[in-house]
Amino acid sequence: MLRGFHTAASGMISQQRQQEALSNNIANAETPGYKADQTTMRAFPEMLLHKIGSSTIPTSNGGLNLPVQDPIGSLNTGVYLQETMPNHGQGDVRETGNATDLALVNGELPDETGNLFFTVQNEDGDVRYTRNGNFTVDGEGFLVTDEGYYVLDEMGDSIQTNGMEFTVTEDGIVQAEGGDFPLGITYAPDANELTKEGNGLFTGDTGAIPVGTTFQVQQGSLEQSNVNAQQTMTQMMQSHRIFETNQRVLRAYDENMGKAVSEIGQLG
Repeated sequence: MLRGFHTAASGMISQQRQQEALSNNIANAETPGYKADQTTMRAFPEMLLHKIGSSTIPTSNGGLNLPVQDPIGSLNTGVYLQETMPNHGQGDVRETGNATDLALVNGELPDETGNLFFTVQNEDGDVRYTRNGNFTVDGEGFLVTDEGYYVLDEMGDSIQTNGMEFTVTEDGIVQAEGGDFPLGITYAPDANELTKEGNGLFTGDTGAIPVGTTFQVQQGSLEQSNVNAQQTMTQMMQSHRIFETNQRVLRAYDENMGKAVSEIGQLG
């Protein structure tokens, strides 16, 4: 009976956490460069049940009782949310006409799990990576993100554009009054190993762009979120139904436990 409580409760908890991930995806369906979170479920290890008994062996002294175990079957003890990982697939590219908007479009990548990122610097001075190219120019003439983080060049320095009048080539060169600044585009051979932070930022190990990698930087465009809103809504409804089913099972166990306490206790 108590194992049933645990199994039903674990199902409810895992579905609740999946709903949180799906809700976050829906909330960011219009966020440029957002990568949808994917969840994976895993069952707890199964337990093999045995019935403990005894067997009598005839002896000259009248018999010998030996303990024996007869297998009954396996018992699954529930499910849990194993991990949440971003889907680093390319989002659709939409033209905005804003010169400070940049879209990073993947071409040929050497690794199936690899991805390219813009390099930025957060408020603490730490390097972070993003696919959100919704940039602007601050009051001092530096290219920054919508959160005010500096966009870095390939040398790790902030980019001075001295205003909105600048051009970005397809290979990522910012051409401004102060000179040409190659954007700090970095490559992660396994983007799944990066840690997702808020504001569309990632942290982790990246490196130089490998030979043979192709990409384009499109000025005046933005990469959209790769969230499939219709599919996500369907998944949310399915998760809600599974949660309600586990809830009904838990209620049934609770009612049976109540009868066991009140009715069976009276028979004693």
